[in-house]
Amino acid sequence: MESAPPTPAELARSLTAWAATADEAAVAALVAQNPGRLPDDVLRSIGRELLAAERNRRAPVRVAYLGPEHSFTHWAAALRFGETADLCPVASIGATFDAVARGETAFGLVPVENSTDGRVVDTLAAFARLAADESSAVVICGEVPLPIHHHLMSAGPRSAVRRVYSKPQALSQCRGWLAENLPGAEILPESSTAAAAARAKSEPGAAAVGGERLAAEHGLTILASQIEDNPRNVTRFAVLGTEPAEPTGDDRTALLLRIPHEPGSLADALAVFARHEVNLSLIESFPLPGGEPGYLFFLDCDGHAVDPPVAACLRSLGRVAKSVSVLGSYPRVRG
Repeated sequence: MESAPPTPAELARSLTAWAATADEAAVAALVAQNPGRLPDDVLRSIGRELLAAERNRRAPVRVAYLGPEHSFTHWAAALRFGETADLCPVASIGATFDAVARGETAFGLVPVENSTDGRVVDTLAAFARLAADESSAVVICGEVPLPIHHHLMSAGPRSAVRRVYSKPQALSQCRGWLAENLPGAEILPESSTAAAAARAKSEPGAAAVGGERLAAEHGLTILASQIEDNPRNVTRFAVLGTEPAEPTGDDRTALLLRIPHEPGSLADALAVFARHEVNLSLIESFPLPGGEPGYLFFLDCDGHAVDPPVAACLRSLGRVAKSVSVLGSYPRVRG
């Protein structure tokens, strides 16, 4: 009798090490041996796609991401898991967490921060709920840093543009260019860049801001390329899974910290990192849910939670903080 196919949870257990660690190590080794005929970023992209295709040939990976299709999150998911993965759009960041927690998908992908706009509030709120749920097995097991390039696209000429649509974050990242080059146009928010592109296709005088894949998908003309104000505009995405990633020697650890709401408590907590020589690469505050006075702090530090300096730091933090939650340790992706 033919055996039943593995469940998403079983796939997560067997594939997490490969999907979150082995492929990045293999890609790094490939780039290190580059004889120079191809740029490193091109070779890196080819290597990731080949490894993802092999992974999906063995057992197709089901991945939840914030939809719709052809959004930057979709692009990041395809970059991380390959075009052959079963990429499943969901309606919200919270739904991405839920899909992984319920075992409906092996992995999820959510945006964490943008180099222009900073933190993604909905993701931080979902992490706060995750830390409060002691029964949840969802952890961060990888990251995808994605360069974000925005393009102005429309079905008509640039001279006819009267309204520009996109999601608020994209409009914010292009506010300077839009003010200088389309000062008379109305800037209007949409639920997603894909919805904005659909408006630009059907609405005379409308244009959209988004990725170039949208232009091809909706049959739009790119009127101006790379209009983001910051040429190094990058969004970092977190890969969610149910199995921790093994240490690689070049890792990050994400923490959620709650400290007493009193003078000096944050300084005391940060001093712990300095004392143990653990470098912090991100710190963000978030109001406590329910209107309670005080803040949660989201931190990224260098190293894996099992590394001796980080482990000692976590033990010391437990003595000065009300709570410390490790959201996950994961391999750092460079380039």
